Amino acid sequence: MSDPRKAAGEQPIEKPRSPASEAWSMFRRNHAAVAGLIVLSVIFAIAIFGPFYYKEDPFMMVWTPFSPPGEQGYLFGTDYLGRDIMALMIHGARVSITVGLAAAFVTVTIGITVGALAGFFRGIVEEALMRLTEFFQVLPTLLFSMVIVALFGASLPMITLAIGLVSWPAVARVTRSEFLRIRELEYVTAARSGGVRNARLIFSVILPNAAPPIIVQAALMVGSAILFEAGLSFLGLTDPNVASWGQIIGSNRPYILDAGYTVTVPGLAIFITVLAISLVGDGLNDALNPKLRAR
Repeated sequence: MSDPRKAAGEQPIEKPRSPASEAWSMFRRNHAAVAGLIVLSVIFAIAIFGPFYYKEDPFMMVWTPFSPPGEQGYLFGTDYLGRDIMALMIHGARVSITVGLAAAFVTVTIGITVGALAGFFRGIVEEALMRLTEFFQVLPTLLFSMVIVALFGASLPMITLAIGLVSWPAVARVTRSEFLRIRELEYVTAARSGGVRNARLIFSVILPNAAPPIIVQAALMVGSAILFEAGLSFLGLTDPNVASWGQIIGSNRPYILDAGYTVTVPGLAIFITVLAISLVGDGLNDALNPKLRAR
């Protein structure tokens, strides 16, 4: 049976798409972001499943030190102790990504808490929290994290916490600006007039609508945390009993001129991962921005 609208020459009415569907459609149009997502998926797959297929112990001395890539079947060669760099890279991927995700979680948690309270309550609460944010923002982040790690130990949890503690001001400022904008909108005023409590207004009404820029910021924070961990490791502030890309660079840095590949391989892995995260972050920014979706 034919559609009467078609018979009359009218265009069929399209069903409205959900915001998630529109965002995904916009994201797919960004080829660089899609490429970054594919690269990230491969890296995550290596981090999760790699140790099950490549079972070489990353801390076992398997051959003579500084064997060049390809010698005796070791794709990336061996480091200064004769350990398989390929095994170190595979196991290090899991640690580096875990540090990045955990540090980003700490950063976003602190940033959202401070920014939401400052943007919602205003007044003396906003003044105090913004002065605290400015204090942390002007601190030299690398130096501050070095002090934390030096005082409390170079364990992986402490490194993660140190990165989170010095990185949250940017998230707090983004969250505050979104809360200042959204708290004055009509549906928030209506909810407040209906007797909705402040906690529910913050977490159930305003925060979900403020989420898009926070999600983009959180994605970029993962890459920043991986770089931060690599920087601390390069300076020797890392756990020598844990394999991470930063730890591989840090432990082999005295031999960078004699066996540059021991630093180049993990450095390239960090570069590619952070670049992929940045491309995905840009794609998310385009996809979650309603003004860009409307074009």
